[in-house]
Amino acid sequence: MSVIKHKSQRVGIFIDTQNLYHSAKNLYGAKVNFGQVVKDALDGRVLIRATAYVITTESGDEKSFFEALTKVGITTKTKNLQIFPGGSKKADWDVGMAIDAISLAGKVDAVVLITGDGDFIPLVEYLKINHGCQVECVSFGKSTSSKLIEAVDGFMDLDQNPRKYLLGTPTGRRT
Repeated sequence: MSVIKHKSQRVGIFIDTQNLYHSAKNLYGAKVNFGQVVKDALDGRVLIRATAYVITTESGDEKSFFEALTKVGITTKTKNLQIFPGGSKKADWDVGMAIDAISLAGKVDAVVLITGDGDFIPLVEYLKINHGCQVECVSFGKSTSSKLIEAVDGFMDLDQNPRKYLLGTPTGRRT
């Protein structure tokens, strides 16, 4: 199935913030322009909701980042960073993001997952089969699961024009 986009199409956007942040940092040594990513993913269609799933730390350094997301119309859902004895850390929103996408599926025509994480393949299949949603993926192709790209109806590769989707000067660390 090919991706179909029209102006009256209702869209829900779900952003795996950590996934995109780390991809941009590792690939380009830069930060993501989430406003531009959402604008291009929406592509002139009707936005029902855009949600970024973010992690808070004890220092609270990310507060200005959360405010910037809100300023461009992206709702944030926060979860505290878990630090385990021994120093290991965990920050995972996969289940919450999947539940929200399923909950909104009956109110949208298309679901856009902004992530490269292959763990979302069962969600993609569920949304397509059980809700008839068109499912699209947006991420940096170099760090995206090839199986996820195969599973979705459409894929927008941010690596095709990284300067457009990054803040600051990308270094192009990896090719």
